[in-house]
Amino acid sequence: MAHLFEPLALRGLSLPNRIMVSPMCQYSASNGNATAWHQAHLGSLALGGAGMLCLEATAVSQEGRITPGCLGLWSDENETALAGVLRMLRASSSIKLAIQLGHAGRKASSAAPWNGGQLIAIEDGGWQPLAPSALPQKPQEPAPHALAAGELDRIKADFVRAATRAVRLGFDAIELHAAHGYLLHQFLSPIANRRDDHYGGSLENRMRYPLEVFDAVRAAVPDAIPVGVRVSATDWIDDEPSWTPDQTVEFGMCLKAKGVDWLDVSSGGVSHRQRIPVGPGYQVHLAQAVKREVGVPTVAVGLITEPRQAQAIVADGQADLVALGRAVLYNPRWAWHAAAELDGKVEGPPQYWRSLPAGKSAVFGNTTFGMR
Repeated sequence: MAHLFEPLALRGLSLPNRIMVSPMCQYSASNGNATAWHQAHLGSLALGGAGMLCLEATAVSQEGRITPGCLGLWSDENETALAGVLRMLRASSSIKLAIQLGHAGRKASSAAPWNGGQLIAIEDGGWQPLAPSALPQKPQEPAPHALAAGELDRIKADFVRAATRAVRLGFDAIELHAAHGYLLHQFLSPIANRRDDHYGGSLENRMRYPLEVFDAVRAAVPDAIPVGVRVSATDWIDDEPSWTPDQTVEFGMCLKAKGVDWLDVSSGGVSHRQRIPVGPGYQVHLAQAVKREVGVPTVAVGLITEPRQAQAIVADGQADLVALGRAVLYNPRWAWHAAAELDGKVEGPPQYWRSLPAGKSAVFGNTTFGMR
């Protein structure tokens, strides 16, 4: 069997293959509520044969949204709207479902990318971003509000409440977003964190709040449900103190000791000065280093587009899963095509069995399709 199509256990969850649909923001919610777009978008991706589908970054509070259109899970109304999406997904697919929970921090109150993606001023309908320190994302922007200790406790409780809602909704797994320059990453990186209390300064102090959030969520979630963390392994900044791969390993070791079930290894996002050498699989070496040094299941992400490329990443032990974003937006049946190319097997709905080209029926296992 192709390594990409081998099963993987994450705590009490068993995945049928090593393909994960990466969380991808859609900026199409209404006050945090899932809409018809989420039904169509997620329904399509759920039928594609991946082992796990992770919903987009979902805000744990209203002010924690990246944009006004971000999905949320802070209210009963949010939970009810998302419950309808999950009922549809469960009725049409057996794919494992994860949700990524996050807080945008100083990157909150942004316009959707197709509207420019810039900070929305309060007078134009935006809201006050929150951050570890009063340092803006971009020099020309007003400073965010620096969080006091009591406010940190409130946000930690927001993560716990959102995780509790996710469990109630029936998600199979939870991923905490500590990457891409959002709040938990902001605490980790000295670019965004200039605090002089026990949440700033040394590496131990900068890791403290993200680790507290993980502890609180892990304690609130049933033991059988895995909890992973997405990290930015590097800030891609060389000329000032920043977050580095070595620090990511230290953070990963702390998370491992606390029971993390996977690390989803991305990079960048905390500084407009970053210089990222984008190319096919440009972040895989970061996932490989984390896997080697930390020793927990690791997800590789970032311009992984070709089946043989994904197969090599898993087969060579660079990562345990590959997470696909743009590749599955372009081709929601990516896993079918990969199985056909690599002699693997995936699950496909019987309504689609006869869609396979001649000689490729084994992609869906021993299936038959006949009519009277």
